[in-house]
Order: sequence, then structure tokens, then C-alpha cells
Amino acid sequence: IYNYRILNIKIISMKPQYYLGMMSGTSLDGVDVALVDFSLEPRLILSDFFPMPENLCQKLTKLIQIGETTLQNLGELDHELALLYCDCVHSFLQKYNLIPSQIEAIGCHGQTVWHSPASAFPFTMQLGDMNLLAAKTRISVIGDFRRKDMALGGQGAPLVPAFHKAVFSNANFATVVLNIGGISNVSILLPNQPVIGFDIGPGNTLLDQWIEKHQGLRYDKNGDWASKGNMNQVLLDELLNEPFFSLPAPKSTGRELFNLDWLIGKVEKTSEKLTALCSKITLSPEDVQATLVELTVTSIVNALNQLQTDLPKRLLVCGGGAKNSLIMRGLHDNLLDWQVGTTIEQGFDIDYVEAAAFAWLAYCRMNNLPANLPSVTGAKSAVSLGAIFPKD
Repeated sequence: IYNYRILNIKIISMKPQYYLGMMSGTSLDGVDVALVDFSLEPRLILSDFFPMPENLCQKLTKLIQIGETTLQNLGELDHELALLYCDCVHSFLQKYNLIPSQIEAIGCHGQTVWHSPASAFPFTMQLGDMNLLAAKTRISVIGDFRRKDMALGGQGAPLVPAFHKAVFSNANFATVVLNIGGISNVSILLPNQPVIGFDIGPGNTLLDQWIEKHQGLRYDKNGDWASKGNMNQVLLDELLNEPFFSLPAPKSTGRELFNLDWLIGKVEKTSEKLTALCSKITLSPEDVQATLVELTVTSIVNALNQLQTDLPKRLLVCGGGAKNSLIMRGLHDNLLDWQVGTTIEQGFDIDYVEAAAFAWLAYCRMNNLPANLPSVTGAKSAVSLGAIFPKD
């Protein structure tokens, strides 16, 4: 008993090891910031969200959709994003009465504008000048997480399954962590087996782009607009007739594939098919939105149904899609042999799991710990990821 008390006192008085994680994802809605303490096991302490300025969002959307720009524009966006990240850090520290010296490092993902792991010369590009972020915040920054994995033959994505393994693994369950962000991705955590992780397909990105085009809104809150439409099976079949869905893991994707132009092409092709069947059949924008919800659900269910295990299966959902009641209802209704819940039950807010993951990646880099999973990305070996941008 005496030794236990001594140990307990020692734990309570242990100095916090604070890392900030920053994530701006495929949805381009803003920046998630998470403060994680690593003095013992990773623990999410504080979190916040900072909207992306509309003008910056429009410029990034145009760049990603067109895939072409000038070097001048690319450099200016790199700088502008860094200034946004700086403002987010300053606002976060001020709001929660923190000072730079309390933060060991910032793990900043940057903004992905293109991800091409399968091209003749594979590459990935994230914008946001990490040197500028370190200089203006007076905190060391870890960035450029993906390219070391790609240099070793990996996809450079997804990176969060390693974090999921660290915080969500359970010897009594086959655990799947499902992040429904712009893109849906999963981490499959089976006891005593290599982690499997891959991108499934569009999560919220097409839903967000479609409602913005037709309603001028950034996202479909709670799936309200989609609930006014009817799912169209012909369109769903056309959407699922995309080679990416049948590719084996490891695989990753983004808005360079699943974008508004891709969707409009599928809708037009479906409309032609419907007209050939019956001239009175039409697709309303709401019908398309309802079908996009079903695309997200079906692609997830199809992927999870491939998992073979005798263990009880539990699904932990995070990301913005966890707030969409239509998506969550679809998962509950189609995964009857699963325990379907969210990461909140494990102490991690659904909105900040990815940001917390980049705090963890920064912690691993500062301590020279391996942070990628070759079984997930396809890299030749496990290594510490990210480049260090010192504060001095």
C-alpha cells in the first residue's frame, strides 16, 4: 500500500508535456486545434475550432479543383495559410491562458492541395510555411509528415491509424476507428495483428460541395437537406462504379478525385439513363444529396463487411460525419452485429481526433519514435515522420 501511495503522488505531481496538434482537412471549413498532454498516456486536454476565411477557402478550392496555378499564387497561399495557423495558435493560447513556453511543439499537418501517390513520380503537397509558423509563435513546429513515408514507398496516408492504435486498441474487441471527414478512412485494430488502415472514399466532401453549389451553405447540418430528397439507386450504382472503391489496401484519395466535376459528370450520365427509361423521371438536387449520404454509408458498410473475426466488433466513429444523423442511422441499421458508438466514449471529442493525432505525431518526432505503420501505408519500414522547424 505504501509503495502505491508513493507512486500515486509521483504521478499526480508529474509535469505536463503539452503538444498542440493542428489539422485543416479536405472540407476546407477551418482549423482544428487540440492540446494533448503526454506526461502519461495521451490525453486530450483542450480543443477549439477556427473557421477558414471565405476568401482563402475559395482560392484553395479553385486550386484543388483546377489543379493548376502560378508559382506566385502557390507561394502566396503557402504564406497566407501559415499566417492563419499563427492566428489560430495565438487565439488558442490567449483563450486558455497558456504561454508559448508551456508547449513542447506544434504538430501542423498543413493544407493538402494535391495527393498523388500512384503517379509516375509520386508526391503529396501540403501548403503552410512551417518556418513562418515557428518564428511567429516562438514554438517549435513539426510539419511535412507524409513525404518520408512516401520516400520509403508508402502512400503517405492515412497516418492517423498509428495514433488510433496507441489510444483505442482493446484486447477484447475487434475495434475499427472510422473517421468521416472530407474523406472516410478506417483503422482496423485487431489484437496481436498488424493494423490495417485505408481511405474508403468520400465522407462529407461531396455532400459539402453539392449543398454549397445549390444552397450556398458550407455543410448540410444534421443531414436536414438530404432528408428532403429520395435516394436514387441508379445514381448510387453509377457513383459506386468508380475503380477506387475496388482497389485493395493500402490506398488513399482526396478531392483530386472526388470533387464537384466528378459528381456532376456522374449526375449527368445518370440523368441520361433515367430519361431513356422514362422521360418523366428526374433527379432533384435533394435526391442527389440523399444519394450521396447513401454513398458514404454504403462504401463504409461494404468495407467493414470484409472484416472476418470471431471477436466482438465495435465501431468508433469520429469526424464531422458523426454529427450527421442520417449517416449514423445508416451505419446502425446496416451493421447490426457491431457495437456502433463514437470516440467520445473513449475520451476524445469526435471533432478533434485528427488534430490530436498530429500532436501525437509531433511528440513521436521530437522523441524520435516510429509513427507510421507499413501495414497501413505500404512503406518499407517504420520511421519517425515529419521535419522539425525550430523556434529559434
